[in-house]
Amino acid sequence: MALSRIPIRRIGNRHNLFMGGDRKALMISGVAAAALIFSAQTLYSTAYGLLLWFTALFVLRMAAKHDPMLLPVWFRLILRYKKYYPARATPFRQNTHNQRLRYR
Repeated sequence: MALSRIPIRRIGNRHNLFMGGDRKALMISGVAAAALIFSAQTLYSTAYGLLLWFTALFVLRMAAKHDPMLLPVWFRLILRYKKYYPARATPFRQNTHNQRLRYR
């Protein structure tokens, strides 16, 4: 009996990108650029806002080409993990009463 092959279509396996970059970061940079342009309403702020938008677009596209899940993984690293995990694997560790009850 031969094994059947099931193709994995690209449409069901794509990352959530917008304009070639990470969706959340690109929209946040777009909102920041628009806020800068429309709040100051000068020629300099418009030029700076457009420069900010196109620079963020270029950088986020390059990051998405390298790794599409780069920013979600980085945010998870920053927000969920501690900076230091102390080593606890020692035969001399004194367990608390609750920890002793767990392993009886």
